[in-house]
Amino acid sequence: MAERNIEELYQTWCEKAIEDIDLGKELKAMKAEEKEDAFYRELEFGTGGLRGTIGAGTNRMNVYTVAKASQGLANYIKAHYAPERRSVAISRDSRLKSDTFAKTAARVFAANGIHVYIYPYISPVPTLSFATRYLRCASGVMITASHNPSKYNGYKVYGEDGCQITTEAADEILKDIEALDIFNDVKKISYDEGFKENLIEYIKPEVITAFLKEVKKQSMLTEKDHVDKNVAIVYSPLNGTGLVPVTRILEESGYTNITIVKEQQFPNGYFPTCPYPNPEIKEAMALGMEYAKKNNADLLLATDPDCDRVGIAVKNKEGEYQLLTGNETGMLLFDYLCSRRVANHTMPSHPVMVKTIVTIDMAERIAEHYGVKTVNVLTGFKYIGDQIGLLEKEGRVNDYIFGFEESYGVLSGTYVRDKDAVDGAFLICEMFAYYKTEGISLLDKLAELYQEYGYTRNTLHSYEFDGPSGALTMKKLMQRFHGELGKTIVSFGGLKIEKILDYSKGLDGLPKSDVIKCLLENHCSLVIRPSGTEPKLKLYVSVTAKDKEEASGVEKKIVSEFESLMK
Repeated sequence: MAERNIEELYQTWCEKAIEDIDLGKELKAMKAEEKEDAFYRELEFGTGGLRGTIGAGTNRMNVYTVAKASQGLANYIKAHYAPERRSVAISRDSRLKSDTFAKTAARVFAANGIHVYIYPYISPVPTLSFATRYLRCASGVMITASHNPSKYNGYKVYGEDGCQITTEAADEILKDIEALDIFNDVKKISYDEGFKENLIEYIKPEVITAFLKEVKKQSMLTEKDHVDKNVAIVYSPLNGTGLVPVTRILEESGYTNITIVKEQQFPNGYFPTCPYPNPEIKEAMALGMEYAKKNNADLLLATDPDCDRVGIAVKNKEGEYQLLTGNETGMLLFDYLCSRRVANHTMPSHPVMVKTIVTIDMAERIAEHYGVKTVNVLTGFKYIGDQIGLLEKEGRVNDYIFGFEESYGVLSGTYVRDKDAVDGAFLICEMFAYYKTEGISLLDKLAELYQEYGYTRNTLHSYEFDGPSGALTMKKLMQRFHGELGKTIVSFGGLKIEKILDYSKGLDGLPKSDVIKCLLENHCSLVIRPSGTEPKLKLYVSVTAKDKEEASGVEKKIVSEFESLMK
């Protein structure tokens, strides 16, 4: 976009962006380079909705970009649903402006004659997915930026099935959004008027109760199992939405020895003690680990702000707390569920486990052991949700027994269609208590799995590309890799590339996606893909070796060579 157009957009916003006082102040203080980044493009809308930094401009999360997206979604709903089916469920997390953005979306939907069910308090992603299905809504909207730093917020859109919208729906909604003038074509009424006209109503407590009832059904314990639930648990909601549902389900299920990390207990969009509130990151877990040591806890749990990811740490033989990766936690849960289903005679005749292509391949060997079919999908839990929907259409929804991804997302049931950290926390505590009663630690169990199926090391490496120049650089890098991998680039870390899986062409019936997977010799692999929510290029490395030390050495060589190629 030319500089003249950027200046015109900037001046228009200065004149018309008067609804939010903070935006007016920010606009007046903008420098030239800030204007360019704020206005050089529209904030991208896709299957993950919107996500970006909070602030003024077309490339930012603010009341105007949220309202415009809501109007586009409203137009889509009106085009596809009869008047009696036109309703939307809305939830939000603890992030800055989440309350404002949720109310803005509600005002737009109500102005378009679409009934709004909105949670009166912050509530997790899975409860939004559940409410969308439970209340038979045409769509759902979650105001969240998941685990991103505090400067971010986002707008996730769900279909009537409780799953994030399809590529086709996203494309159609995007066309509606692009046709709108952000200041002149968006309908709004006041939030209070929406309630008076019975177009907006709060979601009742019974919905959360029904959600928790479904989570409890995921238990693998029977009346014959005598499990000591008095395990010492330290839990951190990381200043997000998990506090109430996670503690409630644990306490109602008999886990009452729970200590909350006080500094991270209550909602705070600034995340003062965990600037990057992601349980994948050691720094976000650091305070919880201090609490665990102080309280001599058996288990540390942490959920991200929108409570769809859960991370854990357990005590090792040296008395130190060891963080488990999402892959490790997922494999432990999967093996636990399978073993208990076999013992309880509840394994379906044709069981299915779904994982993403970047999730540890060792899970497939566990699945094979139990006679479970593995389905691999693109990165993003929505694709796992899609597979549940396909099974449902075939009358086989009960064949789904587990889905997980390496980024700390799990789901054991079909009551929602997105990852669920309430379910994850509940099952992790059950699994931990069950094994502890048997005199087995989770680390012992993990070592047993590695011994049986072979040691595999999976790591993720992210490279940031900020601003318009960064986005262009990342695009050119991906174009280069698509053209050269397997041709001029024939190995990584001394391991020959045996096969290239280019998902941009659409493989295995999956949608086309800008992702490349290189299958290397010795059962190693790497995956390259741009993040769908952040200005980052991501590299996933999987190494199979005789032990951790050997795997680490091979992994370092692969990463070093990849980084040299990027330069």
